[in-house]
Amino acid sequence: MRYAAAYVLAILGGVATPDVATVSKILGSVGIDCDKTKAQKVIDSCKGKDIEQIIAEGTKKLSALPAGGGAAAPSAGAPAATTDAKKGAAKEAPKKEEKKKEESDEEGDDMGFGLFD
Repeated sequence: MRYAAAYVLAILGGVATPDVATVSKILGSVGIDCDKTKAQKVIDSCKGKDIEQIIAEGTKKLSALPAGGGAAAPSAGAPAATTDAKKGAAKEAPKKEEKKKEESDEEGDDMGFGLFD
């Protein structure tokens, strides 16, 4: 993908027929090492095509890729771990509520102070 992007950038930058050196220079400008074999493969596959055609073909290929970050199916041991976590959370819950009360008491004293004087 990076090689194709560099190739298209070269064309958009005014280079009519980008070569490996051009693609390598573009990739190097952002700190990416260029594999000359891969760059040449992209150049060969893009030869004779206009930029709109290259972008259209690339868009079709990208749309075929899965886009979701689907979660893996839970294992058999996952429900037990969840139950243990709920028990631990229940024990800690009152402590958290006490902190919230303290914070809200402190905030209540400051609310509106000096606004209507």
